Amino acid sequence: MQKTARKRICEILAPARNGDRLSRWADIFIIGLISANVIAIILESVSSIYMQYARHFAWFEAVSVAVFTVEYLLRVWSSVEEDSGRYCRPLWGRLRYAATPLALIDLAAFLPFYLGMLMPVDLRFMRVLRLVRIFKLTRYSASMNLMLTVFREEARAFGAAFFILLILLIIASSGIYLFERQAQPEAFGSIPAAIWWAVATLTTVGYGDIIPVTPGGKIFGMGVMVVGIGMVALPAGILASAFSDHVHRRREDYEELVDNVIGDGVITAEEESALEKNRRELGLDSEEAHKILARAAREGLCRTTVCPHCGGSLFPTARQASNE
Repeated sequence: MQKTARKRICEILAPARNGDRLSRWADIFIIGLISANVIAIILESVSSIYMQYARHFAWFEAVSVAVFTVEYLLRVWSSVEEDSGRYCRPLWGRLRYAATPLALIDLAAFLPFYLGMLMPVDLRFMRVLRLVRIFKLTRYSASMNLMLTVFREEARAFGAAFFILLILLIIASSGIYLFERQAQPEAFGSIPAAIWWAVATLTTVGYGDIIPVTPGGKIFGMGVMVVGIGMVALPAGILASAFSDHVHRRREDYEELVDNVIGDGVITAEEESALEKNRRELGLDSEEAHKILARAAREGLCRTTVCPHCGGSLFPTARQASNE
Protein backbone atom coordinates (compact mmCIF):
# COMPACT_ATOMS: atom_id res chain seq x y z
CA MET A 1 0.00 0.00 0.00
CA GLN A 2 2.85 2.36 0.83
CA LYS A 3 4.59 1.63 -2.47
CA THR A 4 1.38 2.25 -4.41
CA ALA A 5 0.83 5.59 -2.68
CA ARG A 6 4.45 6.59 -3.29
CA LYS A 7 4.18 5.68 -6.96
CA ARG A 8 0.99 7.71 -7.29
CA ILE A 9 2.61 10.75 -5.66
CA CYS A 10 5.53 10.44 -8.08
CA GLU A 11 3.10 10.42 -11.02
CA ILE A 12 1.16 13.42 -9.68
CA LEU A 13 4.29 15.52 -9.11
CA ALA A 14 5.71 14.68 -12.53
CA PRO A 15 4.67 16.94 -15.45
CA ALA A 16 1.18 15.88 -16.56
CA ARG A 17 1.06 13.25 -19.28
CA ASN A 18 -1.38 10.72 -20.69
CA GLY A 19 -4.40 12.70 -19.55
CA ASP A 20 -3.71 12.45 -15.81
CA ARG A 21 -6.16 15.08 -14.59
CA LEU A 22 -4.88 15.20 -11.00
CA SER A 23 -1.31 15.65 -12.19
CA ARG A 24 -2.42 18.42 -14.54
CA TRP A 25 -4.18 20.27 -11.72
CA ALA A 26 -1.07 19.88 -9.55
CA ASP A 27 1.01 21.40 -12.36
CA ILE A 28 -1.40 24.31 -12.72
CA PHE A 29 -1.34 24.95 -8.97
CA ILE A 30 2.47 24.92 -8.70
CA ILE A 31 2.91 27.06 -11.82
CA GLY A 32 0.34 29.54 -10.52
CA LEU A 33 2.00 29.68 -7.10
CA ILE A 34 5.43 30.27 -8.65
CA SER A 35 4.05 33.03 -10.87
CA ALA A 36 2.29 34.66 -7.92
CA ASN A 37 5.54 34.55 -5.92
CA VAL A 38 7.48 36.27 -8.69
CA ILE A 39 4.84 39.00 -8.91
CA ALA A 40 4.86 39.40 -5.11
CA ILE A 41 8.65 39.72 -5.01
CA ILE A 42 8.54 42.39 -7.71
CA LEU A 43 5.82 44.33 -5.87
CA GLU A 44 7.74 44.09 -2.58
CA SER A 45 10.54 46.14 -4.15
CA VAL A 46 8.13 49.10 -4.24
CA SER A 47 8.42 50.63 -0.78
CA SER A 48 4.93 52.16 -0.68
CA ILE A 49 3.26 48.86 -1.63
CA TYR A 50 5.38 46.81 0.74
CA MET A 51 4.73 49.09 3.73
CA GLN A 52 0.99 48.96 3.10
CA TYR A 53 0.71 45.19 2.61
CA ALA A 54 3.70 43.91 4.59
CA ARG A 55 1.56 41.55 6.67
CA HIS A 56 -0.12 40.07 3.59
CA PHE A 57 3.26 39.54 1.91
CA ALA A 58 4.55 37.80 5.06
CA TRP A 59 1.59 35.41 5.22
CA PHE A 60 1.82 34.64 1.52
CA GLU A 61 5.54 33.94 1.88
CA ALA A 62 4.95 31.59 4.80
CA VAL A 63 2.27 29.64 2.91
CA SER A 64 4.44 29.47 -0.21
CA VAL A 65 7.45 28.20 1.74
CA ALA A 66 5.28 25.54 3.39
CA VAL A 67 3.98 24.35 0.01
CA PHE A 68 7.43 24.33 -1.61
CA THR A 69 8.90 22.49 1.38
CA VAL A 70 6.25 19.77 1.29
CA GLU A 71 6.61 19.52 -2.49
CA TYR A 72 10.38 19.08 -2.21
CA LEU A 73 10.13 16.43 0.50
CA LEU A 74 7.51 14.50 -1.46
CA ARG A 75 9.64 14.65 -4.62
CA VAL A 76 12.69 13.30 -2.79
CA TRP A 77 10.63 10.62 -1.03
CA SER A 78 8.92 9.40 -4.23
CA SER A 79 11.95 9.76 -6.52
CA VAL A 80 12.71 6.03 -6.14
CA GLU A 81 9.55 5.33 -8.17
CA GLU A 82 10.64 7.24 -11.29
CA ASP A 83 10.30 5.25 -14.51
CA SER A 84 13.93 5.86 -15.47
CA GLY A 85 15.14 3.69 -12.60
CA ARG A 86 18.09 5.98 -11.89
CA TYR A 87 17.02 6.60 -8.28
CA CYS A 88 15.70 3.16 -7.33
CA ARG A 89 18.06 2.65 -4.35
CA PRO A 90 16.35 3.85 -1.14
CA LEU A 91 19.16 6.02 0.26
CA TRP A 92 21.67 6.68 -2.51
CA GLY A 93 18.91 7.01 -5.07
CA ARG A 94 17.28 9.82 -3.10
CA LEU A 95 20.65 11.50 -2.49
CA ARG A 96 21.39 11.25 -6.21
CA TYR A 97 18.03 12.81 -7.02
CA ALA A 98 18.61 15.59 -4.46
CA ALA A 99 21.83 16.50 -6.31
CA THR A 100 20.11 16.97 -9.69
CA PRO A 101 19.79 20.56 -11.00
CA LEU A 102 15.98 20.64 -10.74
CA ALA A 103 16.05 19.32 -7.17
CA LEU A 104 18.63 21.94 -6.19
CA ILE A 105 16.38 24.63 -7.67
CA ASP A 106 13.47 23.26 -5.63
CA LEU A 107 15.66 23.42 -2.52
CA ALA A 108 16.78 26.98 -3.26
CA ALA A 109 13.12 28.03 -3.55
CA PHE A 110 12.53 27.77 0.20
CA LEU A 111 15.97 27.42 1.84
CA PRO A 112 16.62 31.21 2.10
CA PHE A 113 13.49 31.52 4.27
CA TYR A 114 14.89 29.12 6.88
CA LEU A 115 18.39 30.58 6.67
CA GLY A 116 16.93 34.01 7.38
CA MET A 117 15.46 32.63 10.62
CA LEU A 118 18.80 31.18 11.76
CA MET A 119 21.22 33.98 10.93
CA PRO A 120 21.07 37.78 10.56
CA VAL A 121 20.95 38.71 6.88
CA ASP A 122 19.84 41.64 4.77
CA LEU A 123 16.10 41.12 4.30
CA ARG A 124 16.14 43.01 1.01
CA PHE A 125 18.77 40.64 -0.31
CA MET A 126 16.75 37.64 0.86
CA ARG A 127 13.62 38.93 -0.86
CA VAL A 128 15.44 39.33 -4.16
CA LEU A 129 17.12 35.93 -3.75
CA ARG A 130 13.67 34.33 -3.74
CA LEU A 131 13.44 35.13 -7.46
CA VAL A 132 15.25 31.83 -7.97
CA ARG A 133 11.79 30.29 -7.71
CA ILE A 134 11.14 31.33 -11.29
CA PHE A 135 13.59 28.61 -12.36
CA LYS A 136 11.16 26.02 -11.01
CA LEU A 137 9.12 26.70 -14.14
CA THR A 138 11.79 24.94 -16.21
CA ARG A 139 10.35 21.63 -15.00
CA TYR A 140 7.12 22.36 -16.88
CA SER A 141 8.59 23.96 -20.01
CA ALA A 142 9.66 21.68 -22.87
CA SER A 143 11.56 24.59 -24.42
CA MET A 144 13.60 25.24 -21.28
CA ASN A 145 14.31 21.53 -20.88
CA LEU A 146 15.51 21.45 -24.48
CA MET A 147 17.75 24.45 -23.83
CA LEU A 148 19.27 22.82 -20.74
CA THR A 149 19.87 19.63 -22.72
CA VAL A 150 21.65 21.61 -25.43
CA PHE A 151 23.87 23.33 -22.85
CA ARG A 152 24.72 19.97 -21.30
CA GLU A 153 25.54 18.27 -24.61
CA GLU A 154 27.58 21.21 -25.93
CA ALA A 155 29.42 21.91 -22.67
CA ARG A 156 32.83 21.28 -24.23
CA ALA A 157 32.16 23.56 -27.20
CA PHE A 158 30.95 26.34 -24.92
CA GLY A 159 33.94 25.83 -22.66
CA ALA A 160 36.34 26.16 -25.59
CA ALA A 161 34.59 29.31 -26.85
CA PHE A 162 34.65 31.00 -23.45
CA PHE A 163 38.29 30.01 -22.96
CA ILE A 164 39.15 31.82 -26.20
CA LEU A 165 37.15 34.83 -25.02
CA LEU A 166 39.05 34.78 -21.72
CA ILE A 167 42.37 34.88 -23.57
CA LEU A 168 41.16 37.77 -25.74
CA LEU A 169 39.95 39.57 -22.62
CA ILE A 170 43.40 39.32 -21.02
CA ILE A 171 45.11 40.47 -24.23
CA ALA A 172 42.71 43.40 -24.67
CA SER A 173 42.99 44.62 -21.08
CA SER A 174 46.78 44.22 -21.09
CA GLY A 175 47.17 46.02 -24.41
CA ILE A 176 45.00 49.00 -23.51
CA TYR A 177 46.83 49.23 -20.18
CA LEU A 178 50.14 49.65 -22.01
CA PHE A 179 48.75 52.36 -24.28
CA GLU A 180 46.62 54.33 -21.81
CA ARG A 181 48.13 53.91 -18.34
CA GLN A 182 49.99 57.22 -18.43
CA ALA A 183 47.28 59.27 -20.15
CA GLN A 184 44.44 57.94 -17.97
CA PRO A 185 45.86 56.43 -14.77
CA GLU A 186 42.48 56.61 -13.01
CA ALA A 187 40.80 54.39 -15.63
CA PHE A 188 43.68 52.28 -16.95
CA GLY A 189 46.10 52.37 -14.02
CA SER A 190 46.23 48.57 -13.83
CA ILE A 191 45.26 45.55 -15.90
CA PRO A 192 42.36 44.62 -13.56
CA ALA A 193 41.03 48.18 -13.89
CA ALA A 194 41.22 47.89 -17.70
CA ILE A 195 39.16 44.70 -17.72
CA TRP A 196 35.92 46.72 -17.59
CA TRP A 197 36.80 48.52 -20.82
CA ALA A 198 37.91 45.22 -22.42
CA VAL A 199 34.62 43.49 -21.58
CA ALA A 200 32.50 46.41 -22.83
CA THR A 201 34.50 46.60 -26.06
CA LEU A 202 34.76 42.87 -26.81
CA THR A 203 31.02 42.42 -26.32
CA THR A 204 30.43 45.46 -28.61
CA VAL A 205 28.35 47.10 -25.87
CA GLY A 206 30.45 50.25 -25.74
CA TYR A 207 29.07 52.20 -22.80
CA GLY A 208 31.37 55.11 -23.57
CA ASP A 209 32.18 55.83 -19.92
CA ILE A 210 35.84 54.95 -20.55
CA ILE A 211 37.46 55.52 -23.94
CA PRO A 212 41.08 55.51 -25.19
CA VAL A 213 42.51 58.97 -25.93
CA THR A 214 46.00 58.20 -27.24
CA PRO A 215 46.52 57.38 -30.96
CA GLY A 216 47.94 53.96 -30.12
CA GLY A 217 45.07 53.22 -27.77
CA LYS A 218 42.50 54.16 -30.41
CA ILE A 219 44.11 51.95 -33.05
CA PHE A 220 44.36 49.06 -30.59
CA GLY A 221 40.73 49.62 -29.57
CA MET A 222 39.57 49.42 -33.19
CA GLY A 223 41.33 46.08 -33.53
CA VAL A 224 39.66 44.79 -30.36
CA MET A 225 36.25 45.87 -31.70
CA VAL A 226 36.73 44.05 -35.00
CA VAL A 227 37.89 40.87 -33.29
CA GLY A 228 35.10 41.10 -30.72
CA ILE A 229 32.37 41.14 -33.39
CA GLY A 230 33.34 37.66 -34.51
CA MET A 231 34.45 36.08 -31.27
CA VAL A 232 31.53 37.14 -29.09
CA ALA A 233 29.14 35.74 -31.71
CA LEU A 234 30.85 32.33 -31.45
CA PRO A 235 28.89 31.03 -28.39
CA ALA A 236 25.64 32.29 -29.94
CA GLY A 237 26.42 30.41 -33.15
CA ILE A 238 27.19 27.22 -31.22
CA LEU A 239 23.93 27.54 -29.30
CA ALA A 240 21.82 28.21 -32.41
CA SER A 241 23.39 25.33 -34.34
CA ALA A 242 23.08 22.86 -31.45
CA PHE A 243 19.49 23.92 -30.74
CA SER A 244 18.47 23.45 -34.39
CA ASP A 245 20.25 20.08 -34.56
CA HIS A 246 18.56 18.85 -31.40
CA VAL A 247 15.10 19.86 -32.62
CA HIS A 248 15.79 18.06 -35.91
CA ARG A 249 16.89 14.93 -34.04
CA ARG A 250 13.70 14.98 -31.97
CA ARG A 251 11.61 15.07 -35.13
CA GLU A 252 13.62 12.17 -36.55
CA ASP A 253 13.11 10.13 -33.36
CA TYR A 254 9.36 10.66 -33.54
CA GLU A 255 9.28 9.86 -37.27
CA GLU A 256 11.16 6.62 -36.61
CA LEU A 257 8.65 5.65 -33.92
CA VAL A 258 5.78 6.48 -36.29
CA ASP A 259 7.31 4.26 -38.99
CA ASN A 260 7.56 1.35 -36.54
CA VAL A 261 4.04 1.83 -35.20
CA ILE A 262 2.03 2.26 -38.40
CA GLY A 263 4.11 0.00 -40.62
CA ASP A 264 1.52 -2.79 -40.28
CA GLY A 265 -1.39 -0.48 -41.07
CA VAL A 266 -2.91 -0.73 -37.58
CA ILE A 267 -2.53 1.52 -34.54
CA THR A 268 -3.51 -0.22 -31.33
CA ALA A 269 -4.46 1.57 -28.13
CA GLU A 270 -1.07 0.73 -26.65
CA GLU A 271 0.74 2.11 -29.70
CA GLU A 272 -1.36 5.26 -29.65
CA SER A 273 -0.50 5.77 -25.98
CA ALA A 274 3.20 5.21 -26.74
CA LEU A 275 3.06 7.77 -29.56
CA GLU A 276 1.42 10.34 -27.31
CA LYS A 277 3.89 9.71 -24.48
CA ASN A 278 6.83 10.01 -26.87
CA ARG A 279 5.40 13.20 -28.37
CA ARG A 280 5.18 14.84 -24.96
CA GLU A 281 8.63 13.70 -23.89
CA LEU A 282 10.16 15.07 -27.09
CA GLY A 283 8.31 18.37 -26.72
CA LEU A 284 6.45 18.15 -30.06
CA ASP A 285 3.08 19.88 -30.32
CA SER A 286 -0.03 18.08 -31.58
CA GLU A 287 -0.06 19.86 -34.92
CA GLU A 288 3.53 18.93 -35.71
CA ALA A 289 2.90 15.31 -34.73
CA HIS A 290 -0.18 15.27 -36.97
CA LYS A 291 1.91 16.51 -39.90
CA ILE A 292 4.43 13.69 -39.37
CA LEU A 293 1.62 11.12 -39.30
CA ALA A 294 0.02 12.59 -42.41
CA ARG A 295 3.36 12.61 -44.23
CA ALA A 296 3.87 8.95 -43.33
CA ALA A 297 0.46 8.13 -44.78
CA ARG A 298 1.20 9.98 -48.03
CA GLU A 299 4.47 8.12 -48.45
CA GLY A 300 2.65 4.81 -48.24
CA LEU A 301 3.98 3.70 -44.89
CA CYS A 302 0.46 2.76 -43.83
CA ARG A 303 -1.96 0.61 -45.84
CA THR A 304 -5.04 2.01 -44.22
CA THR A 305 -6.09 5.28 -42.67
CA VAL A 306 -9.04 3.82 -40.75
CA CYS A 307 -8.69 2.30 -37.32
CA PRO A 308 -10.02 -1.30 -37.39
CA HIS A 309 -11.12 -1.02 -33.75
CA CYS A 310 -13.30 2.08 -33.77
CA GLY A 311 -13.64 2.91 -37.46
CA GLY A 312 -12.25 6.41 -36.91
CA SER A 313 -9.54 8.17 -38.86
CA LEU A 314 -5.97 7.40 -37.82
CA PHE A 315 -4.97 10.90 -38.91
CA PRO A 316 -7.35 13.44 -37.38
CA THR A 317 -7.32 17.06 -38.39
CA ALA A 318 -4.97 19.43 -36.62
CA ARG A 319 -7.95 20.97 -34.80
CA GLN A 320 -9.06 17.54 -33.51
CA ALA A 321 -5.52 16.70 -32.47
CA SER A 322 -5.17 19.90 -30.53
CA ASN A 323 -8.54 19.35 -28.81
CA GLU A 324 -7.39 15.93 -27.69
